[in-house]
Amino acid sequence: MVRSATEGATFADEDPATGETLAVCALATREDVDAAVAAARAAQPAWAALDPAKRARILHRLARLLEEHADELAETESRDVGKPISEASTRDLPFTIGTWEYYAGWPTKILGTTNPATPGVFTATIREPLGVCAVVTPWNFPLTIASWKIAPALACGNAVVHKPAPEAPLTALRLAELALEAGVPPGVLTVVTGDAGTGAALAEHPDVDALSFTGSTAAGQAIQRAAASSMKRLTLELGGKSANIVLADADMGAALRGAISSTFRNQGEICTAGARLVVERPAAGPLVERLAEHVAGLRLGRGLDPETQMGPLITAGHRRRVLDLFDSATAEGAETVVGGGPADVADYPDGHFVEPTIFTGTHNAMRINREEIFGPAVAVIEVDSAEEAVDVANDTPFGLAAGVFTRDGARAHRIARALRAGTVWINMYGGLDPYSTFSGRGLSGRGYELGPESIGEYTAVKTIKTAVGV
Repeated sequence: MVRSATEGATFADEDPATGETLAVCALATREDVDAAVAAARAAQPAWAALDPAKRARILHRLARLLEEHADELAETESRDVGKPISEASTRDLPFTIGTWEYYAGWPTKILGTTNPATPGVFTATIREPLGVCAVVTPWNFPLTIASWKIAPALACGNAVVHKPAPEAPLTALRLAELALEAGVPPGVLTVVTGDAGTGAALAEHPDVDALSFTGSTAAGQAIQRAAASSMKRLTLELGGKSANIVLADADMGAALRGAISSTFRNQGEICTAGARLVVERPAAGPLVERLAEHVAGLRLGRGLDPETQMGPLITAGHRRRVLDLFDSATAEGAETVVGGGPADVADYPDGHFVEPTIFTGTHNAMRINREEIFGPAVAVIEVDSAEEAVDVANDTPFGLAAGVFTRDGARAHRIARALRAGTVWINMYGGLDPYSTFSGRGLSGRGYELGPESIGEYTAVKTIKTAVGV
């Protein structure tokens, strides 16, 4: 059921390439959040009590519906956030569908244990759903990241209240429609559209048992403070400042592909972006030369144009912030090899475009290397050894991801173990899957997404002891 906000307030969702209003959405109030949480609380017990095999079949049907509507969803995502349609259709949607397929298999496999105990006592554990889970998602991969959270939560028998980012609410609303069509009961998955105030209402709500959030570190810290009074379970996937290490013996073709993928895909609006390109000095010149040639040739445009290789940033405000970081780099002495400013795209004069950018001559103390850019830019840091590369990579309060390129397998694994990051790629950069856990350290958050570990984020372990005599 679609309902208007209690106070009738709305907000416009705009195409970042054209400024066109795509939809007018309800701006949910605390009263609306109360209603959504109450509906979830009422619906959850029956969903949890459903035969796990039946719950699995419903989730499998939802995966098939997502597959049937993949073209529609990819186009909606491209319009809503500006990403190239090729990325939405060949990367985001397959990952999304695969996530639902993976977690659809879990309801029949959430197991407990039998434990050693005092003689005469039988001890067992069971995993139970938490109850009502709030899910607050970002705008860069709206449907994919929502699926990382909602699919395991539903598989475990929870009800979900989902608040998508106000910049990208459309696929969240369509997912809820398809869930109903698949057989998910009303109230088990509810979407509330709104702003930061809506998210705060969910974080503070005493009847929300858990909250999973992906977004900025500052927003995650605010959620943690808001959730303190209810002590709800939190999963926080936050910002990053990842290092992509290229050693002198690396395969330069692979390193080039990694540098491109790490920073310039999805307009650089990627939390795991390898925006610090840490290169051993002999490899720096050749790698930067080849990378600059590629970056200078990237075609900018609206995401729906099949020729577009890089779309606009999400909002005018975000574009200003990225350009301010670019200015800070040059002011602190970095050299701009390619780009460095706003981009004018003739067919889309109102789009939030910036030039894909490469800075050299940077060091870790520069602002560009301390703050998350979340835009299409890489800062090259030259080092003299693998040991220095690790020191530079770890010199950050973030710990989301990292990469290392070298032909020496033993050294690659030593470096991977030394890097303080939740995910490390060797001789590749980027690429997650539903089966492998994704997590952050430090200011990059806590808790686990994807893989079997995420089942623990949406369940609680109960111990049951039974006297059986001696």
